Amino acid sequence: MKRILLFLATNMAVLLLASITLNILGVGSYLSHQGLNMGSLLVFCAVFGFAGSFVSLLLSKTMAKMSTGTQIIEQPQTTQEQWLVDTVRELSEKAGIGMPEVGIFHSPEANAFATGWNKNAALVAVSQGLLDRFNPNEARAVIGHEIGHVANGDMVTLSLIQGVVNTFVMFFARIIGYAVDSFLRRDDEGEGGVGIGFYVTSFIAEIILGFLASAIVMWFSRQREFRADEAGAELVSRRDMIAALERLRSEYEAPSAMPATMTAFGIRSGVRSGLAALFTSHPPLDQRIEALRAHS
Repeated sequence: MKRILLFLATNMAVLLLASITLNILGVGSYLSHQGLNMGSLLVFCAVFGFAGSFVSLLLSKTMAKMSTGTQIIEQPQTTQEQWLVDTVRELSEKAGIGMPEVGIFHSPEANAFATGWNKNAALVAVSQGLLDRFNPNEARAVIGHEIGHVANGDMVTLSLIQGVVNTFVMFFARIIGYAVDSFLRRDDEGEGGVGIGFYVTSFIAEIILGFLASAIVMWFSRQREFRADEAGAELVSRRDMIAALERLRSEYEAPSAMPATMTAFGIRSGVRSGLAALFTSHPPLDQRIEALRAHS
C-alpha cells in the first residue's frame, strides 16, 4: 500500500512540476490548426521527461528505504554496526564525499546499494547476509564499490540519461501518433485537431519505444559498474575487489531477490543471455573480474 501511495504522489508531483514549468515557458498546446508545433512538442516532452526523472531522483532514498526495508543506523548498537559505520566514513573521506546515511536491509543474500540525489546526501546500505558471510576485506570492497558509485555521480548521470531518453520517446511517439491519425482520418473531419487514433497510437508507440530505449539506459548502467569496480579497487585494493566479486560469483547464480526498482543500484543482479542481456543493469561477474585483472 505504501508503494502505491508513493507512486501516486510521485506522478502528482510530476504533473504539477510540468504544468508550472510549461506556464513559465509560455508553452501552450503543441497541436495547432496547422498540425504539430515541433518546437512546443519538444519542450513539452523535455519538461515531462526530465521532471519524471528528477522527481524520482529526489525521492530515490525514500523509495529505496521503503522498497528494501532498510533500517538506518542512527546510533550503532552492535560491533557489526559500528564497523559498518566506521568503514563507510573512512572510505567516504578517502573518496572526498560527504558522509552518507548508512543502513542495513534484512536479506539472506549478499548485496548492497547506494543512491541519493547528490554526492553529499547519499545512502549506502548493505544486506545482513553480506555482513554475516563475507569476511571484512570482502565486505569492505563491496562498500568501496558503492562509495565509488556515489563519488562518480552515477545517480545524477543516470537520471540525466533517463531524462533524455524519456524526452525522445515521448517526442517520436507523438509524431508517430499524429502521422497514423492523419492517415486514418484522410481529412474527412476537416482541418485541425486530432482523433482518437492519435492518442491510442501515441500510447502504444510510447510503450514500444520506451522498451527499446531502455536498452540505452541499461548499457550505461553496465558501463558504470565497471567504473565503480575500478573506484572500489582504488579505495580498498584490487585484490580485495576481485576477491569480493569472485565471492559473489561463487555464491549466486540465481537472479537477485532485490526489488526490480533497485537492481540497477545494487552490486549484483541476475545473469541473462542473448537479447535479454541488453536489458540487464549489470555485466556478468566474469567480465567485471577480467576487467579488473586486465588493469592490474
